[in-house]
Amino acid sequence: MLKNSRAYWVVCAGLAMSAPTAAMGQVSAKKPAAAAVSIREALLETRLAYVRTILRNTPLVDGHNDLPWAMREAAKDPLDVVAYDLRRPTAGMTDIARLRKGMVGGQFWSVYIPGEVRDSGYARIQLEQIDIAKRVIARYPDVFVPAFTAADVRKAYAQGKIGSLLGMEGGHAIENSLGALRAYYELGARYMTLTHNVTLDWADAANDVPRNNGLTAFGKEVVREMNRLGMIVDLAHTSPAVMSQALSVTEAPVIWSHAAARGITDVPRNVPDSILARLPKNGGVVMMTFVPGFVSQAVANYGAQVTAVRDSIATRFPNDNDAQFKAVAAWRETHPTPIATISDVADHLDHIKKIAGAAHVGIGGDFDGITETVQGLEDVSTYPTLFAELLKRGWTATELKGLAGENVLRVLKGAESVSALLRTSRPSSTKTIQQLDGRRP
Repeated sequence: MLKNSRAYWVVCAGLAMSAPTAAMGQVSAKKPAAAAVSIREALLETRLAYVRTILRNTPLVDGHNDLPWAMREAAKDPLDVVAYDLRRPTAGMTDIARLRKGMVGGQFWSVYIPGEVRDSGYARIQLEQIDIAKRVIARYPDVFVPAFTAADVRKAYAQGKIGSLLGMEGGHAIENSLGALRAYYELGARYMTLTHNVTLDWADAANDVPRNNGLTAFGKEVVREMNRLGMIVDLAHTSPAVMSQALSVTEAPVIWSHAAARGITDVPRNVPDSILARLPKNGGVVMMTFVPGFVSQAVANYGAQVTAVRDSIATRFPNDNDAQFKAVAAWRETHPTPIATISDVADHLDHIKKIAGAAHVGIGGDFDGITETVQGLEDVSTYPTLFAELLKRGWTATELKGLAGENVLRVLKGAESVSALLRTSRPSSTKTIQQLDGRRP
């Protein structure tokens, strides 16, 4: 049975008081610093034990893991899922042993495709990524279960398995077609990130030049059709204008499958406070990501500085890649990269909780979609450590359960309920971007 918060704090208080005197002869012989370390380690273990009790009673549902694309890039055959064996330690951030250690109970597997591959055919690559994800899930039936609803995730969790959902990253995959959107839903996609890093014909991306002042008329129709289908609208990667307009149009709760708070780290990919303040009315959830440049202002500033240095060096040594490489390396030797920490991530969660409320936070690590990691959050095994940090900061068991998975499962259930209502009153939309925006389909 889940321990209550009061019991946890009583135990912690007891440890803090008794640890220095529990074995007086031994402790007194230690240096004060070593004794303090022992106390901190004991308190951490106590917090981790409490967190594990919570996660044995509620599923931890991560909003974004890029394993299918990592597998594609690692394999000699892009569609080979056998060589990348999840029963063995992988070179990436995800495998079965680490998922178990991290107590993951549900996962949105990102079926990401780059927005820059238009000439190769978005639809073909998107279908291949969905195929890869489905075959990975099917290959380990004792671990993964296909999931399409909130109830599916809970059923899988009750069986000791990981309910596995698919999330599309980037509306470029629908190629301006609501028919394609519906086809992807039927194939299992349960959220779609409206943009990735590239501005679309109908929606502006956070890290690209805005051309639409947010969402066009067709973009708003995409949101409405997603509501009718029961596909969650994901606003990660979108511009603030898209975020605001989507919140005004949507009839269902939204998510940011992997994002952070702009009030803590001021980068375009993060969510402004003005948007966070609207979440209680919408019911949506920001799923906290672990990207160092999004969670640490020092890391973000360093990245901008590196870019400026590279541009300057390229001007100094035009057409000399070797000289450019050496000059950048020399600069880096005297300018070490800052480190993002679990404390930075916790600061974001505290901020989102303060502005939007504890009911509007979740976890979306972006593992296997990043090349650098937060110290202490290096792979999927590390989630409990973050929860232990939040417990230290005073988060309650109820708040931690919401963060783990209850909040995003509420969103998924909400999308299902809105869909059930809309399907009785609204047919599939046949509107086109040409009709609504005057653009070629």
